Amino acid sequence: MSSARVVLLPRRARPFYNRHPWVFAGAIASVDGNPADGDEVDVYSNAGKFVARGLYNSRSKIRVRLYCWLPETALDDEFFRRRIEAAVRLRTHILGLSGSRRACRLVFSEGDGLSGLVVDQYDRWLTLQLTSLGMAKRQAMILNVLQEGTRPEGIYLRTERGIGRLEGLELHDGRLWGTVPDLPVIIEEDGVQFAVNLTEGQKTGFYLDQRDNRRLVAKLAAGRRVLDAFCYTGGFSLHAAQAGARSVLGVDISEAAIALFRENCRLNGFADVSFLREDVFAHLQHLQESGDRFGLVVLDPPKFARTRDSIDDALRGYRRIQSLAIRLLEPDGILVTCCCSGLITMDMLVAILAQLAVEEKREIQIIDRRGQAADHPIAANCLESSYLKCLVCRVI
Repeated sequence: MSSARVVLLPRRARPFYNRHPWVFAGAIASVDGNPADGDEVDVYSNAGKFVARGLYNSRSKIRVRLYCWLPETALDDEFFRRRIEAAVRLRTHILGLSGSRRACRLVFSEGDGLSGLVVDQYDRWLTLQLTSLGMAKRQAMILNVLQEGTRPEGIYLRTERGIGRLEGLELHDGRLWGTVPDLPVIIEEDGVQFAVNLTEGQKTGFYLDQRDNRRLVAKLAAGRRVLDAFCYTGGFSLHAAQAGARSVLGVDISEAAIALFRENCRLNGFADVSFLREDVFAHLQHLQESGDRFGLVVLDPPKFARTRDSIDDALRGYRRIQSLAIRLLEPDGILVTCCCSGLITMDMLVAILAQLAVEEKREIQIIDRRGQAADHPIAANCLESSYLKCLVCRVI
């Protein structure tokens, strides 16, 4: 058990009694016991009542990440083992996402009560992200649990941009255990094959959180001309092609992504799918000026807002790209617009569409509101774990 205490300011304990896992520095009155960064600490209210137990980091704005609300439970190796095993059971026994050539998120940080830990599985390999110092200090234990529970051939560490500054972490991408293939790993999703580079690219190699949304796009794509903007390695594009789209065009600025898109087309025998390495904003402007029109446009841009200071700029970016997409849609066209910025809300995106409907003189009907796939569960006590927004619209 912890001997160090973090005491909260008056009237600041309620969110943590309600099991929100992030204690920011501004909520803390004092720290007693001189805990080292990564140590277990107990959080108490200003009135001296036990609130929760977590891991401390003096270098992070999130000063304590909470994991347990029972005073008799220690944050020892067995505690984290049970949490990781429970996360794996969700994907294997409940969601049925395991198996040869399958891919899924095995552990989703706050969504699985393991703030700072993300694990993805690609066929027989795992990729690991450590986004908190407390979890990074428990890396050896985490690797042991994953090896015993999933029997992978190898585990590779992927680092998130800016995490060193945010958490005081010194981590570098690289093999942690076993073997990691030099060539891309081949996974299969609903009959479509994808080559995934475990050591490069966005996130941990593939946008697993869009799995269910790709299925919906496939249903809507048949017989339509499809434009996949920010296509990355072709997730939406290839599902649309398999479903019988009349034509498919993918656009992305990343040379590495387009190279894998090309390989994915070859793997699936899609000789008639087009892809371009271009600035998406500039190319959509060019398509509009040339009078091109599409029956379905997918917008899945990277995170525009990383800090609260960037929200206004991000909203201008979403507004601009959605305006271009609406102009490119033929009557009764389908717009699928996505946002992975946690700081941008669904209501903000809807408000932009409402403004654009007036400006572009088009009727816009929202026919579905969607989020991330089920292997990215949302913690009921930490709604920040609900980050992906997807609006499916008919544009008349």
